[in-house]
Amino acid sequence: MPISSLFRKEVIAMSAYKVADASGLIKLDAMENPYNWPEDIKTSWLETLRDCPLNRYPDPEAKLLTETIKYLYQIPDQFDVLLGNGSDEIIQILLMALPSDACVLAPTPGFVMYKQLSDCLGLNYHGIPLLAENFELNLPAMLAAIQQYQPSVIFLAYPNNPTGNLFSAASIKEIIKTAKGLVVIDEAYSPFADASFISSLGQYDNLLVMRTVSKLGLAGLRLGYIAGSTEIIEQLHKIRLPYNINCLTQLSANFALSNKALFDQQTQAICAERAIVYKQLKSLNGIAAYPSNANFILFKTPENTASKIFESIKRQGVLIKNLNAQGGLLRDCLRVTIGKPEENSTFLNALINSLGEIG
Repeated sequence: MPISSLFRKEVIAMSAYKVADASGLIKLDAMENPYNWPEDIKTSWLETLRDCPLNRYPDPEAKLLTETIKYLYQIPDQFDVLLGNGSDEIIQILLMALPSDACVLAPTPGFVMYKQLSDCLGLNYHGIPLLAENFELNLPAMLAAIQQYQPSVIFLAYPNNPTGNLFSAASIKEIIKTAKGLVVIDEAYSPFADASFISSLGQYDNLLVMRTVSKLGLAGLRLGYIAGSTEIIEQLHKIRLPYNINCLTQLSANFALSNKALFDQQTQAICAERAIVYKQLKSLNGIAAYPSNANFILFKTPENTASKIFESIKRQGVLIKNLNAQGGLLRDCLRVTIGKPEENSTFLNALINSLGEIG
């Protein structure tokens, strides 16, 4: 039986999301927090897990963890929160709730899963290019697309991945006011940006704010959450699979978030290193580094050299992200995650060597 007769044409046409093998390499490709926990914190965490009832299903609503998140991030009581197995699952849940002919809108370049999941579900995805000079929202084009397509959902990453910049808050507010559908502000990198729309939830009926704890330093837990009106979150709960947040994740995340001071300290260290790496990149001939409010930096290489430089850096033991193949505004671009000081130094030396190799 041919595969084409078994699956939808949208799925056949897609490519699987590939994760590069980082074995034996300094891993600076996935926007992870490079810092682990001190031994005393690890010991306390393991004590927390000692009596975890693995023989029982977890709390289906993860009530304790949800309340911790609402308290720590000052989500007003009149709004509800839905937890997901990473923000990817939340995006999937939200898109699954839409009508089959729904339109989804997002700036491009942006987080690849907006399009990946829209295509998988057979929805009508439209990417609106950012402005080339500064990766800012093309507000007239966005407003025109809203008028033309009447999207059910608009995704706006704040800061944006992979460009690292914060879009104009005024432009975002104009989009929220113009849209008749939902607007999701994806704040995955909010710990590094000191900017958020959570305090604006009460101003707009169609606003949702989504976050993840992955970039904060808990990528292995796979936990994301979305906050919005009770009426909207109630509908999403109907699609959420039962027990989607396992008991180990619930206990671990609640413990970790109760040690917020540790993550604040690590975040400050990453931001300080970001400034150092950015300054060094800016000083290199042939490299154009873009300002970042996230825990990574996008930079452009000399024309038609991105893949050669990427491979050279990899041979020297450092894995970063090659975005050149995506084309458009990302042509000739590479992206590096901010690591520990010694990792960043190794990356910068590898990049300098690579530039020397290409002449």
